[in-house]
Amino acid sequence: MKFNKYILFAILAAVLYAVSTPISKLILDTLSPVYIASLLYLGAGIGMGIIAIIRKKMQITSYKPFTSKELPAIIGMIILDVIAPILLMIGLSTSQPENAALLNNFEIVATSLFAVFLFKEVITKRLWLAIFFVTTASFLLSFGDLDAFKFSTGSLFVILAALSWGLENNLTRMLSLNDPLMVVVIKGLFSGLGSLMIALILSEVIFDFQYILLTLLLGFVAYGLSIFLYVTAQKELGASKTSAFYAFAPFVGAFISLVIFLDVPQITFYPAVILMGIGSFYASTSGKKSLKIKGEANEKTN
Repeated sequence: MKFNKYILFAILAAVLYAVSTPISKLILDTLSPVYIASLLYLGAGIGMGIIAIIRKKMQITSYKPFTSKELPAIIGMIILDVIAPILLMIGLSTSQPENAALLNNFEIVATSLFAVFLFKEVITKRLWLAIFFVTTASFLLSFGDLDAFKFSTGSLFVILAALSWGLENNLTRMLSLNDPLMVVVIKGLFSGLGSLMIALILSEVIFDFQYILLTLLLGFVAYGLSIFLYVTAQKELGASKTSAFYAFAPFVGAFISLVIFLDVPQITFYPAVILMGIGSFYASTSGKKSLKIKGEANEKTN
């Protein structure tokens, strides 16, 4: 079987992102959700910006330059990248971290459905099966106590974050011919500054430099390098396919969370893991290319 480096990039992106959930949960004891969201993206933007400067001195890269045509996608991407991490941090603050980590897999569903209904892309039958299993698992995780049949508010915020990132993934797909490194820099700096302004308005900014540096570093790894690898992989694999490989992240995040916090998972966690695993399998084996934007094939050959 021929080695596909873009699949490796997608898996590495997932692993790097996986560490963000348990570590963010720890940081939430000191910093607010909005403040953490801002620092995560600023860490990504600053870190990748430094790499971009170093790369520019070492070599000349050839990518399609940004034009006014990409502006709507860029603005939408920035707005959604302000909203999504804030929703995730709010959800994480009131959820078990292993549940929140697994619920991140709902991004597969969101990305695929937005791709189909808004961007007129085509997905395979196996990916529809993946959507079914992941949605069912997300439902189980959202109702931790089935006897009381009480929906978890924290789970709702995590799912809303996944929906926001699902739409954002499709907007980022429109920038796949542009320099992925600069896409991450734009994401990080502008989304981070947007969240920081909200944190300032809410008077949530504190100067605990140890936690600030930790969160910036986490942002560089989990949102900078991870997103860079994700966008690079997405150029070849497509939005839904890349998101499918990204499904490894929640399982890694859930495992790390269980090790760090020594939580006893709720009874629904175990069947949800199985269903998520089945869904991830179907998603990652759904064909050569899960979807394709109309006209994309011609655009890539130019």
